[in-house]
Amino acid sequence: MTTMRVIRILLIAVTLAFVAAPAGADDNAAASTFMQSLGSKAIKELTDPAVPQAERQTRFRALLDEHFDMPAIAKFTLGRYWRTATDEQRDEFRKLFEDFIVQSYSARFSEYHGQGFIVTGSNNVEGGTTVVHTKIDMPSAEDVRVDWHLRSAGNSFAIVDIVVEGVSMAVTQRSEFASVIQSRGSVAGLLDALRAKNAQSADSTGGGAQ
Repeated sequence: MTTMRVIRILLIAVTLAFVAAPAGADDNAAASTFMQSLGSKAIKELTDPAVPQAERQTRFRALLDEHFDMPAIAKFTLGRYWRTATDEQRDEFRKLFEDFIVQSYSARFSEYHGQGFIVTGSNNVEGGTTVVHTKIDMPSAEDVRVDWHLRSAGNSFAIVDIVVEGVSMAVTQRSEFASVIQSRGSVAGLLDALRAKNAQSADSTGGGAQ
């Protein structure tokens, strides 16, 4: 599965309505309920094509900050280079990474609506993570499996990864960033690439850093 196809399926997943109760084993009903609530919120706030893009970006950023563990995801995606990055580079990477996610993906939310999304269950795994299993009804293809990896966050949950048909979004992004660092020779090179990509995406949507 190509990276762009994974991203497209991810965008569908985030913006779909949650239309059915869990149908399979449900080790953590609270986590399943959290995903149902988040799905309803996303469909309401992000998919209306009448919403101006600037407002959609604001809403998407708020959703990320509230429901995703962005600091942990940023650290994971920088991988082994996190240890060698300076404190200033880490701080800038966290900001640029979130801007990259918001600017690259938010414009596409208005393109996806109407597909069915079913929570099929959840299970608790090692490390304090709960995986909520979902199935997307694709109009002209087989159903797509999307697993949401959650960790407890106070009285709620935070998303730490999304796995589409066995492909981890966090791992995919880490691999892409590592490739940029290797080609440019340093973390500073990745920061330069992200700055350029974010500037480009301020007026148009795009994919990964090059």
